[in-house]
Amino acid sequence: MHWLKRSLSVLMLALLSGNALSAETVRLSLFSWPGYGFWFIAQEKNLAPDLNLEITIIEDPYESFSLMTAGVLDVTSSTAEYGPIAADKGVPIKMATYTNPSYGTDKIVLAPGIESAADLEGKSVAVLEGGLTQIFMGIWLESNGVSINDVTFTNLIMDDAVGALVGGNVSAAEFWEPFGSQALAALPGATVAASSDEPGWIETALLGDAMYMSDAFLENKPETAAKVMQAYFDAVDYWKANPAEANEIIAKALRFPVSDVEKVIGSTGEIHKGGIWIFDKTQAAKYMGLLPGELPLGLPNGQVSENWETVTDWWLKFKLVGERHPMSAGVDMTPLAAIIDSDQ
Repeated sequence: MHWLKRSLSVLMLALLSGNALSAETVRLSLFSWPGYGFWFIAQEKNLAPDLNLEITIIEDPYESFSLMTAGVLDVTSSTAEYGPIAADKGVPIKMATYTNPSYGTDKIVLAPGIESAADLEGKSVAVLEGGLTQIFMGIWLESNGVSINDVTFTNLIMDDAVGALVGGNVSAAEFWEPFGSQALAALPGATVAASSDEPGWIETALLGDAMYMSDAFLENKPETAAKVMQAYFDAVDYWKANPAEANEIIAKALRFPVSDVEKVIGSTGEIHKGGIWIFDKTQAAKYMGLLPGELPLGLPNGQVSENWETVTDWWLKFKLVGERHPMSAGVDMTPLAAIIDSDQ
């Protein structure tokens, strides 16, 4: 009897080892932010058993884009503004789907003594250059009568931007949570000048996040690309059904307090005002114009097309692109279409 148990154990180990060896590795990255933590849920709960999700945390999104171009990464989660730049520079990367709009997580914070946009003329402001934080800052400045040419944009990742604002090296900064709250707590007298929960932002979803895939991955492994996207949205569904457990998984992986995770994605699995609205697969497809139907909160169907043009307008203004390109030059919805079709 003992030999039978031992033989069964050996057989089980062999099967498990075989499955692990046969799983296809997909190399993906994200930076330390709860809105991208759904990859860790997919990994922890083995939602794609035939995929080995190799996740790397890289704080600078442009480093991830460089690694994708070099063939070292397949997928990254980042803010949803890189498509027009990639198209203009001939970078072999496409946005594959939008994943969430900002609904309060993004804030412009002013240092003590700065009371208006006009007070920033001739001063430095912290943003991620080439990111939506720069566009948000630009829109706010110009809507308050200050040209983007009248301030100095300082390129800083979130942790460094907190230190720069607290240390007096910049006079304003754009943050997403939990970094905005950290800056406000560390700098008495700092104030919030603008937030993405104000009217007009959620209705356009201009500020938000996306999933990017390399052209090589999309072209050479289309079935795997669809599986990866399905794993992501399966993780979203798991979070919606089990928000407490899923938030713990994200917090552990990022080494964040659960409270900081909840600041961004909430604790209920629903749309989180003050944080972000996590799209499920159907909502993403409606935003990308692949499915008909209305979205909540006044967000139009197919809004990605308008946002492509708005982002391009700003990159032309900031001189980060040389000309306007069609959305098809920087967006490839093939994996999303594939997983939507599979449900029909």
